[in-house]
Amino acid sequence: MSKPQGSNVKERAKSALKDEFLIDAVKFTTEKLKNGKKAATEEHGNWEEWRERGRLIRAHTISHLDYYLSKFIENARAQGVHVHFAPEAKDAARIAIEIAKHRGAKSVVKSKSMVSEEVHINEAFEELGIESIESDLGEYIIQLANEPPSHIIIPAIHKNRYQIADLLSKEAGETLPPETKILAGFARRKLRDKFLEADIGLTGCNFGIAETGSVVIFENEGNARMVSTVPKTQITLMGMERLIPSWDDLEVMATLLPRSATGQKLTVYMSGITGPRREHDGDGPEEMHIIIVDNGRSLQLGDPEFQELLNCIRCGACLNACPVYRHIGGHSYPGTYSGPIGAVLTPALNKNTQEWHDVANASSLCGACYEACPVKIPLHDMLVYLRNRKVERGYTASGEKMAMKGFKMLMGSHKLFRKAVKAGQIGQKLLVRDGYIRSQIGPLKGWTAYRHIPALPKRSFREQWPGLSAEIEKSIQPMSGEMELRMEEIVQARRKGGGHA
Repeated sequence: MSKPQGSNVKERAKSALKDEFLIDAVKFTTEKLKNGKKAATEEHGNWEEWRERGRLIRAHTISHLDYYLSKFIENARAQGVHVHFAPEAKDAARIAIEIAKHRGAKSVVKSKSMVSEEVHINEAFEELGIESIESDLGEYIIQLANEPPSHIIIPAIHKNRYQIADLLSKEAGETLPPETKILAGFARRKLRDKFLEADIGLTGCNFGIAETGSVVIFENEGNARMVSTVPKTQITLMGMERLIPSWDDLEVMATLLPRSATGQKLTVYMSGITGPRREHDGDGPEEMHIIIVDNGRSLQLGDPEFQELLNCIRCGACLNACPVYRHIGGHSYPGTYSGPIGAVLTPALNKNTQEWHDVANASSLCGACYEACPVKIPLHDMLVYLRNRKVERGYTASGEKMAMKGFKMLMGSHKLFRKAVKAGQIGQKLLVRDGYIRSQIGPLKGWTAYRHIPALPKRSFREQWPGLSAEIEKSIQPMSGEMELRMEEIVQARRKGGGHA
């Protein structure tokens, strides 16, 4: 299986749809995750109430983000943490490199972090000759494949165990059988040495707790706990929106996130880290840095159409529910983030530049992403807003502009519309077979390549209406008399019975 090829979403999607291995792998795993979430939320009982609680917590935090950021930074520094702010991705990479240089680091071991993918931290370290190794199994696999993640929580969702066995066999220098236990066992042995040798541990952050300046990491493999305790220096990359006010609020998020992501009641490991190692602590880093990353996030603050985008808790549930993602996988999307959240987040973080506008069309606007989202982000509405901005800024293709002008003219005149329908009824005769148009010709090809178009009826509804109207009037006329007689009987009965029929 290769990464889908093409310069835009449409071309990469076409490439992905030819890859049966990718389609089967993505479909199998997203279906499993989707069903797991369904079972977990049904068992929970009052899921919708908790969704609303989650939405309110996130909305309140983002509406007062300046206050909670200041509070978080103040409390983190009071615990001995070095806090840095990175306006752009390149700034985050530069700060991490400066820390590594200061510590004389030769190796970095990482736990899973989408922000680190966003700022391309691995490439930045490699340019300096610093080894950067992923410790999450999925991330480790795609690092060996030299590919970006194709899912927010399951980065190697597009690969099957035979492909994974090939990758790990090359790393092992021997042939490993495609058995999960053996493959995981090899990765565990390989990575344990990396944990012990690393100069720096780099983590992401699921949530920052403003009241104490703590970071909280959710995981299932235990690798993030190793990354944050064994190396002498810890760097945590945190998107500036990943805050919640208090530990009490974490209870809601710890209920919503694992159920939405994998169908688990609780994540296997949930680590709360408040500052570097203290005098009597048994483990932990001697030095801790938190790099707070903006990289386009602040552009959404105050935007009535897109501020709710910052409510996202990165569970990946919208990807699992999306019919488009489930067919084309994550590598068909541009940027770091895929699926419905990526279709909105990528243009948002990149200042809605023309380069990213085609991704907003990679959606059926069915609303499944909203129904799946644990904090009720209306991604389907945001995709419409993006399409609207695309038109307003003149990024629409000339052919599409002409088509829309023609459609406006046609729908604005009932005479033209009737003539167009009549012409269509005549013109389609060469294309219709068994009541459907299957021909892949011109502009029809985008639709008929995957489905059939129902033929126009011989007579339109408007043409049939006079006869239908007469039939309806004829059928209800006798009933009117019966109804009048019945009503008179009811009135007389009520009079005799003192008001009761």
